[in-house]
Amino acid sequence: MKKLVLGILAHVDSGKTTLSEGILYKTGEIRKWGRVDHRDTFLDTHNLERERGITIFSKQAVFHIGNTEFTLLDTPGHADFSTETERTLQILDYAILVISGSEGIQSHTETLWKLLQKYKIPSFIFVNKMDISKFSETYIMNSIKRRFSDGCINFHTDRNSEEFLENLSLYDENLLQEYLETGNLSTETISRSISERNIFPCFFSSALKLDGIDEFIDILEKYTCEKAYGSNFGARIFKISEDEQGNRLTHLKVTGGNLRVKTTINYNFNGNLIEEKINQIRIYSGKKYQTAETVDSGTVCAVTGLTKTYSGEGLGTETDSESPLLEPVITYKLLLPEEPDTNKGLNILRRLEEEDPQLHVIWNEHLHEIHIQLMGEIQLEILKSIIKDRFGLKVEFVNGSIAYRETIENTVEGVGHYEPLRHYAEVHLLMEPGKPGSGLVFAADCREEILNKNWQRLILTHLKEKQHIGVLTGSPITDMKITLTAGKAHLKHTEGGDFRQATYRAVRHGLRSAKSILLEPWYKFRLEIPSENTGRAISDIQRMCGNFSSPEVSGDMSVIEGNAPVYEMRDYHNEVIEYTKGKGRLFYSLKGYEPCHNTEKIISEIGYNCDSDILNTADSVFCSHGAGYTVKWNEVTQHMHVESCLNHNYQQEDISQNHIHSYQKRLVEDKELMEIFERTYGPIRRDKNSSFKPVRKNNSINNNYHAKPIPTGPEYLLVDGYNIIFAWDELNEIAKDNLDLARNQLINILCNYQGFKQCELILVFDAYKIKGGQRNIEKIHNINVVYTKEAETADMYIEKVTHEIGKKHRVRVATSDNLEQIIILGNGAFRISASEFQKEVKSVEKAIRDFIL
Repeated sequence: MKKLVLGILAHVDSGKTTLSEGILYKTGEIRKWGRVDHRDTFLDTHNLERERGITIFSKQAVFHIGNTEFTLLDTPGHADFSTETERTLQILDYAILVISGSEGIQSHTETLWKLLQKYKIPSFIFVNKMDISKFSETYIMNSIKRRFSDGCINFHTDRNSEEFLENLSLYDENLLQEYLETGNLSTETISRSISERNIFPCFFSSALKLDGIDEFIDILEKYTCEKAYGSNFGARIFKISEDEQGNRLTHLKVTGGNLRVKTTINYNFNGNLIEEKINQIRIYSGKKYQTAETVDSGTVCAVTGLTKTYSGEGLGTETDSESPLLEPVITYKLLLPEEPDTNKGLNILRRLEEEDPQLHVIWNEHLHEIHIQLMGEIQLEILKSIIKDRFGLKVEFVNGSIAYRETIENTVEGVGHYEPLRHYAEVHLLMEPGKPGSGLVFAADCREEILNKNWQRLILTHLKEKQHIGVLTGSPITDMKITLTAGKAHLKHTEGGDFRQATYRAVRHGLRSAKSILLEPWYKFRLEIPSENTGRAISDIQRMCGNFSSPEVSGDMSVIEGNAPVYEMRDYHNEVIEYTKGKGRLFYSLKGYEPCHNTEKIISEIGYNCDSDILNTADSVFCSHGAGYTVKWNEVTQHMHVESCLNHNYQQEDISQNHIHSYQKRLVEDKELMEIFERTYGPIRRDKNSSFKPVRKNNSINNNYHAKPIPTGPEYLLVDGYNIIFAWDELNEIAKDNLDLARNQLINILCNYQGFKQCELILVFDAYKIKGGQRNIEKIHNINVVYTKEAETADMYIEKVTHEIGKKHRVRVATSDNLEQIIILGNGAFRISASEFQKEVKSVEKAIRDFIL
């Protein structure tokens, strides 16, 4: 059976929930067709949703069409809850974007389209409310093409006509080629084009009247493709919630293999490995659910038993999701009643933050206040109701302030030095302005002979682990690239925490040295007003420092679209209602961050003093005469121990030094190889005058030479475990988050390989740094796994084994260590590089799949 996850998205009041209800009713999943105005819809199960007539929380329902099982996810339509919608998009196979035929494409509709583009989700467009629309299908279709994509095609027509097929073939090369060759288009080719986002089917109807719902359902079943999944377990978490009994639910989609009850799940939480079992698997449909013992790939379910998971997390082979595109822009202060203490209020909000990570709960240590970031006032009212209903607390939120950001205008170098007594670390960071909306990008461009790779990884970790704040208002920084260019460690005194201090100080030093820019959020708005109020509206937008396009007049109403700062426009909807006497409407969505229009005023209002912020200092600590002393940020460059990366002469010297170090490294390696060779086979004695002696030909043939007999018995394969893990990209990515998981993954891969090849396979892992560790040999399934003892590396163990068994058996060693390859060749073994071994393993896996199928 084909399994697909289908999401439904729309601007508020476009009829999204009504369409969901109609689909479930027509497919027989519900017996009674509910209505939003009657407060009895199947998917709006929360009291707040039914009272307000809007969807607040994403819900799921399962329905079947022919041989296809759809999991329908109904998402919130109001812009204040768009972060909930974005989290749901992470697991969708297809999406339905609902547009109101009476209102046309609205501001939030365009935001949703951008989200669908970002997550590359194939989409169907359903234009609703055509029974009351004043626009024709042709007008709306042209608007959709202009504002979305030329690939938006009207499927609400004769799909077998020559005109339709010819028009369809113009937007995909495969469709065009098939149409020219056969004069027709197959369902499979059209479906593939839709799944590749070349074509977006559009349908026009009225969900409230159930008009055309059956035909639209047939389109969904006919023109969707089944998704392929891997055999290894993977899952993507998209939501955290609690049931009525207080059980923590982790909502996820299985993206590989299957999931069983009582399965142990390994995942990371704050750098610690967590092992927990799945206690229960629930498949929800509306408010009710069914339990299952096993769920396969493509299934959306909720599980109990996981206590530290978070939205966007990947389990198993699945990676974590990208940073969300939408972020809250208004910060509020929480006011608690007198009885509960601050800790209780903070714990409550932390629980809610697990369910909605975009709440951004902040504890202000200086003011002893709890701050929270929200999208708007509707979300604020809903949050107050949830806290009262679930936790019995009546709270208030005050002083709604804008969530600002900071960036830099010029390229600078940030230097951080941390050297109290018996500590040492220095970090150099190149900080460059990035493109608007790019966020923070971290990279390393530092040679290993300057700073060891392990220290470089640690510095990048410290850059990512903290929300760095700017120097103008203390707001988070964004839109810049931070590159590690140099650093220095001490062989004896450097510890991991030293580089944390040096890294934080380097970032602050760079920000103090740069010209900072304050960024503020801007709204993209659509203002619908009576034509007589157009002059007032234009004057207001100009006063708010906004920009707009020419008003579009339709009857006695005018539509103005443009952009304006959130600071100026956030309360403007009240003014619109007042001066239009309730006839005007304002719709807006977050456009992004742009330079602040009143920087000096905002800096003065916030009153942040970066010099007095001792938790985010730009000063460095140096050591002299056995004692540490502080150096102010503007004097650090005069004391730093590593030369600046911005020095041109240093860069030229860098190039020549690179060649010198490279040549010296090769000489050292040759010398080491020669010493190993002589220890094994004895010293080489050369006649210094042999080059000058004539060469005499010996025509006699030595017939006494006997070739070495071909080894008999089983073939041995020795694998350098960690060398393979860090050489294979797939395992290397897993190892960055969880080395144990990467190790287990390699063991599973090699078990399958050995079962096919029937060789004696020995997998060797380094454990030489474990103090007092003894060599440990385990038999896992059909392979031997060796953990070396203290002071014994994997290279040493492999060299010893190949020397012992290479005389009687054919031995191969899989590694990309050049030095180790030379050694094993001297012992009569064959070597295979990590890349060649990966190709061999892939071919074995393919052969196994072909045999099974």
